[in-house]
Amino acid sequence: MRIRRRVFTAALGAAVVATATLGSADVLAQAKYPHETVSLITHSKAGGGTDVFLREMVKHLGKHMGVNFVVENVRGGSGAKAMAKLATSAADGSIFYGTTPTFINTSILSKPKYGYKDLEGMVNVFLDPQIVYVRKASPFSTLREAVDAAKAKPGSIKFGVTTPGSLDRQVMEKLKALTGIEVPIITHDGGGELLISVLNGTVDLGVGEVQELRGQLDAGEVRIIATYTKARLDNFPEVMTAREQGIDLVVNKFRGIAGPKGQPPEVVAAWEKGIQAVLADPDFKAWYEGSSLVAYFIPHAEYDGFLEAFAEDQRQFFTKYGITKD
Repeated sequence: MRIRRRVFTAALGAAVVATATLGSADVLAQAKYPHETVSLITHSKAGGGTDVFLREMVKHLGKHMGVNFVVENVRGGSGAKAMAKLATSAADGSIFYGTTPTFINTSILSKPKYGYKDLEGMVNVFLDPQIVYVRKASPFSTLREAVDAAKAKPGSIKFGVTTPGSLDRQVMEKLKALTGIEVPIITHDGGGELLISVLNGTVDLGVGEVQELRGQLDAGEVRIIATYTKARLDNFPEVMTAREQGIDLVVNKFRGIAGPKGQPPEVVAAWEKGIQAVLADPDFKAWYEGSSLVAYFIPHAEYDGFLEAFAEDQRQFFTKYGITKD
């Protein structure tokens, strides 16, 4: 079996498609991992996108890597505390970090003592489609309707995003620039807190990911009104993309693994084989495809380059929109 692997040099750039052969569980078992227990750190709150992704993945990854995984939420500074914990830990395969665009944006915008360059990218796992959602009682059935309402009455429509350094916060700046709307943007500690704000009416719309909303979507308490993808999501074929609604905005959010710098080659090899194996695991595949996550494996040798290319795009964006200076 093979997994499609794409490597792209810009967040919104074209992908170069390649393939990587999967290792079997028998092959992985030949080399014992150096630790029985491994910690996976996330800066997100319980219920946030990275928290959900890591906790679900480790249910299946353990059997392929022969280790026990513990997920730990290290919150504070939009990822600054989590990065500091990783950067000052031993590079021995015992502790890793769930990567998202937030840890790059926080590094650029906040200039913490330890940033993304102080970590070593291990592998990428997913692309996570960005969506716009509302509570069931919302008058909006499309993003275009919300934009038109915001134009008609500036400041009346409130958008919710996660942390100040998140990709969804950046997406809102692009949406404002493309449409000319002026709207309040309310930040939160994570996707779980944002979902509560949408449900109780604190904000009118939220920008997030499907897996954060799965339970409320199934219960009919929230609705997706747009996706920031090139094509409609297979699981929600009735939902128009932003482009189909006249808003030329496409976003790719990545999810992967990073660790302290200087990981041993055998640890790198174990993670590469383990992630490819878990992406092919039928039980895990059923979950991530049901959550509209896209398998997007990038190996260790290419991942730091991918992250740096994404960071450069972010720097250009922040300069263009006056968020930072040259």
